[in-house]
Parts: sequence; structure tokens; C-alpha cells
Amino acid sequence: MPKIALVGAGSLVFTRNLCNDILLAPSLQESTISLMDIDPLRLEQSRRIVQSIVERRKLPAKVEATMDRKSATRDADYVITTFQQGGLEAYKLDIEIPQRYGVEQCVGDTLGPGGVFRALRSIPVLTELCLELDKLAPDALVLNYVNPMAANCWAIDAATGRPHVGLCHSVQGTSEMIAEWINVPYNEVTFFSAGINHQAFFLEFWRGKEDLYPSIWKAIDRPEIYAREPVRIELMKHFGFFVTESSGHASEYVPYFRKSAKMVNDELVPNFTDKVNSWFDFGRTGGYLRHCLNRIQKFEHEFEEILAEAPATDRTHEYGSFIIESVESDSAIRINGNVPNTDLIDNLPTGCCVEVPCLVDGNGLQPTKVGSLPTQLAALNRTNINVQELIVEAALTGSTEAVYHAVMLDPLTAAVCTLPQIRSMVDEMLEAQKQWLPQF
Repeated sequence: MPKIALVGAGSLVFTRNLCNDILLAPSLQESTISLMDIDPLRLEQSRRIVQSIVERRKLPAKVEATMDRKSATRDADYVITTFQQGGLEAYKLDIEIPQRYGVEQCVGDTLGPGGVFRALRSIPVLTELCLELDKLAPDALVLNYVNPMAANCWAIDAATGRPHVGLCHSVQGTSEMIAEWINVPYNEVTFFSAGINHQAFFLEFWRGKEDLYPSIWKAIDRPEIYAREPVRIELMKHFGFFVTESSGHASEYVPYFRKSAKMVNDELVPNFTDKVNSWFDFGRTGGYLRHCLNRIQKFEHEFEEILAEAPATDRTHEYGSFIIESVESDSAIRINGNVPNTDLIDNLPTGCCVEVPCLVDGNGLQPTKVGSLPTQLAALNRTNINVQELIVEAALTGSTEAVYHAVMLDPLTAAVCTLPQIRSMVDEMLEAQKQWLPQF
């Protein structure tokens, strides 16, 4: 039975859900699950939660917990990365410093100054881990959940060549949402999605031989639908296809939305959100940071209640457990994974990280060739890929100039800041986060 290591297992909600998924798969119920984190309290809480699932179900699975990464990953068959280097202390700086320069990020984990610095903190840890695996677990497959997904996976490939796949739930969640909008049972839907992480597009959406895009176009004209996803609907109206990531996220990767702002309750928010309350709250600057802080408080005060909850009886739509099960049982599935662009998308740069359909079975992960994206979508992707390329260069070489250039080329930052302002902002962030940036 496989050994499955989770690096960053102190992510309590995610660890609980993912391990529950793994333990619901019959072929994985004798696995060894090795949990690793640098926070002893969070690690012990995660261990208790996962051990409780095992005991409640009376499974033969073994649960380990350690603060030593090498011990956790030694002889592992799968290594799942879920850590956040610098934690919420660093994340708070990602949001607050750019805001002083007019860069309004509601999530800040993928692009923008926040995404750049999260990557600069994460990439050294990921590459060091992958190089360790060459000796400790040479055949292990890395399943990366650490954001920013595209930059991190690009760096893993460039620095180590380690077999890996980057995993996200935006394709699953968005396809389920669209099926609900057009009142089609999700099990009858097929789709074709490709691009880059958090900016992939549904190129096709079908039920049997019926093209469902006409139904999607009708749905987005309904006021209650627009209220839920104004940014994504605006992008579809102007670029022709529906993007996989939520409006809050999507607004950060382009120059069109968050610069058109005014003061509401002492906070800059986009004008067009005045009448779209469902996006309005989360779209505020630092919305996801506040969510993370609230979630930690909930676990601190309600941990025993959460521990006492019966484990879920259905698997989530996260790909992780399904990939491991598919490889172990040699049963074929299709996922959308983040992998190196080895002639998969013709009009995106070779070697960048792309999100494409992949076949998974006993032979492992096999990405499928997409061909060319519609020209306007590839062009939009390339504005983000430009930043990712410079992030990877900066992280792997220690070039401060590449950090400046990455933030200068960020679409949102460039829309609101002058070049001297960007240089000043980057200097401030480098100084504030130097404890997590040894390469500089």
C-alpha cells in the first residue's frame, strides 16, 4: 500500500478533507499517511482529525505525524504539498503594502505583488523538497496545491525536472456552477478547458451532441446570475469564453476592473460592484486574508466540536485522491492538471506551466495536446505568463531586478502605479519579508 506524505499538513480544513477523500477510496484504505508541518499544535490537531477518521471507519490505514520533512517523505510514493511559507504574517504584508500604493488585491496569491512574493517565498522550499526526493523517494509523484500554482510548478520543472502535477479545484467548481445555471445534470455534462491556472477557459461545453454555450449566453443575461459573477461575465462578453476562476480572483489578473474604484466604507472597491452584493463582500481588498483569519479562529475555539463531527461520506471534487487511486488501481480518469507546456498549447511559450486535460491511469499522468487557443485567450494568458517567467528567474537566480520587472509587468499593478512607485513598493516588500527570502 502506498505511503502518502502531506507537507504543510497544518492546513486543517484541507488536510481533513483530502485525507477523508483518500480514506474513502477502497484501494487506499491501507495506506500510510504521513503528516508534516512546522507548527506542532496545528500538526497535532491534524493528526487527531485524520486518526479519528481512521478509527471511526475501523480502517487499517496508518497515520504518522512529524515535524521532520525528510522523515515524512522518505520512501513516499506520493508527496502532497499544501504549505504556506511565511504563513498569515507574510500574507498580510502581501496585501497591506501594495494597498498603500493603490494596488487592491482581494486574494493576492496568484499574480500581482502578492502572488509574486508568495512565489518568491515558496519556490525555494519546493525546489529544495524536490531535490531531497531524488534521494529519499526517487519515484514519488509530487501533487502540488501551493499557490501561485503556475509559477511554482514552472520553477519545479526548471530547477529539478521532478515529476509533478499542480492541482486546483476551479475547473470542477466552475463547471458545476455553469451546469446549475443552465439546469443540466452535472453527470450529463462534458467540457474542454485549457489555458493557465486561474485563467483557463471553457472552450467547449456539451451535453451529448448539444452545444451548451448558447444556453450559457442566455444564462449570463439573468440579473441574479450576473450578480454572482460580474467579472467573469464581463470577460465572457468581451473575450468570448467563460473563465475558470471566480470573479474576485479573475479581477486581479487583468487591468480592467480593480483600477476603476471609489471609496466605500473607507475602502476602494470597483464601481460596478455597487449592485452585485454577492461578489461585493469577497471582492474587497484582503477578502481572502480575512477569511483565513476567521477560519483559524473558528478552529481554535471549536476544534473539539470539529473533531467530534462525523467524517463526510462522499468525496470532494479535489483531484488528489482520485489521481492516487487511479495510479494505484490502474483505473483511467480525466483531470485538468497543471503541467509543463511540452508542445501542449502551441501559442503559449514552451516550458511555461499550462492547465490542460490529462489522462491518469497506472502509467501515471499523461497530458493531452490542446493545439492553439483562440488568439485573444492566448494573448491574455501571455500577459500573466510574462510575470510568471520573471518570478521563476528571480526565485532561482536571486535577481532583485527580475523581481522589479515581474511586478512592473503585472497587468493590475501597471494599471495603477508608475514605474518609480513600483520600484519603491518592491523595495518595501523585500525589506519587510527578508526573513522568508534568503535568496536575496
